[in-house]
Amino acid sequence: MDKVAFVLATDFEDSEFKVPYDRLREAGYQITLIGSKAGEEVKGKKGKESAKIDTTAKQMDPGGFQALVIPGGYSPDHLRLDRDIVDFVRRFAASGKPVAAVCHGPQLLIEADVVRGRTLTSWPSVRMDLENAGARWVDREVVLDGNLITSRKPEDLSAFCGALIEKLPRRAG
Repeated sequence: MDKVAFVLATDFEDSEFKVPYDRLREAGYQITLIGSKAGEEVKGKKGKESAKIDTTAKQMDPGGFQALVIPGGYSPDHLRLDRDIVDFVRRFAASGKPVAAVCHGPQLLIEADVVRGRTLTSWPSVRMDLENAGARWVDREVVLDGNLITSRKPEDLSAFCGALIEKLPRRAG
């Protein structure tokens, strides 16, 4: 079965996790939740969603996944402090496979040093951070630059999920 990795910590934006998670599962993908501590229960910042972390990044190889999703909220900021997560994101981005980050998700891309010379979007408060890291920021529903897919906010999730699924390899059957 084709797999997609999500990196997740507490205080994620509920819908930015749940909507892509559901869309990818409906499309037949197996989801692996990667966080700082395997077995940890993490909760969305609005309290509507929770999830159990499957494994840590230290144990994972980007080669085992078709894509990486980085939901927004405060989760990406928490994950910036986890060297293994940052290294996993860096290696995943270098693999050329799709990396999809929404809202505050690009904060983790900044920490992984993969935005220089790239065009991205994000929640407006992340704009200056992206520009300072060498990215070009644009205000669009979804932005594709090579293997990076970014969106601004929960209202963009339909376009975000559509762009990600379009980038994934066609599934047999």
